[in-house]
Amino acid sequence: MYSISPAAAPLVRDPLHAPVAHLVRGGVTEGIHYGSVVVLGADGRTDFQLGDIEAAFYPRSALKPVQAVAMVRAGLPLEGDLLSLAAASHSGEERHLAGARRILELAGLTEDDLRNVPDLPFDPAVRDTWVREGRGPSRLAQNCSGKHAAMLYTCKLNGWSLDDYLDPAHPLQQAVAETVEDLTGQRIAQVTVDGCGAPLFAVSLYGLARALARVTTAAPGSPEARVADAMREHAEMASGSGRDVAALMRAVPGLLAKDGFEGVQVAALPDGRAVAVKIADGANRARIPVAAAALVRAGVDAELLTEFAGEPLLGGGVPVGRVRPVRTLEPLTEPACA
Repeated sequence: MYSISPAAAPLVRDPLHAPVAHLVRGGVTEGIHYGSVVVLGADGRTDFQLGDIEAAFYPRSALKPVQAVAMVRAGLPLEGDLLSLAAASHSGEERHLAGARRILELAGLTEDDLRNVPDLPFDPAVRDTWVREGRGPSRLAQNCSGKHAAMLYTCKLNGWSLDDYLDPAHPLQQAVAETVEDLTGQRIAQVTVDGCGAPLFAVSLYGLARALARVTTAAPGSPEARVADAMREHAEMASGSGRDVAALMRAVPGLLAKDGFEGVQVAALPDGRAVAVKIADGANRARIPVAAAALVRAGVDAELLTEFAGEPLLGGGVPVGRVRPVRTLEPLTEPACA
């Protein structure tokens, strides 16, 4: 189903996005979100595409399951909630901070060894409480701390240097890059720095969907399967309480899903069906409705996804519309104006 050696890198170009969602208020299209969508069948072929699925783009945190697979391949022994946290964009809840501390303790390290950027918790309610308590930004609270703690643990186990673990030339990041190319089936087009400070690899939207499909269809006990099982069984550790990506995994049996900043969403089923979405303007409000519509196109029962049809738009405190996927995506059955 997949090539043995990676194909050429996707082209770095202005992506040819298409309309993927309409902002409908009172029966009138008030705004349009552009983006790209790909739906893969269980055989790995493209069953549906909209926009540009071949141009190079940055998956942001949607690539974290692949980074976690690379670490497990390199000997990371984590399982369950801690392995889910290693692939997380967490909310900064106490269980996330405690989990990151446990990973660091297993490595014989502390928060001072982290090299991610200090930040406040991602979840607004958790952040507000944090600020009321007079606490400032910290590396542990930043949403990628689980990944960074796992990176340090992987380095410690392999005898790799710790201070420069974020350098793209570091053995850890070289191992991650090799895994990205292996699972996407294509060469990396560009390397830059993600918001947390870790290397970020440009692939195509098609490549991202294919990578997650590889993760969900891998043999039981493999590094890929271990990551998929951990994230599905501990969805709140991979995201947080009340987060839509955790709710999506709970709603659809066997689904593995991961979001990323700038409007990225990827999801895959155990049989290899997969979808990937990029919202061009990075709007979070369009990400889940478009991904849900793509999952329906992939064969997921629409009844399982009704809660992801999009939050209502309010006028005077009353619902007057919503963000709707374009008709070509066969959106969930909701009226154009609530």
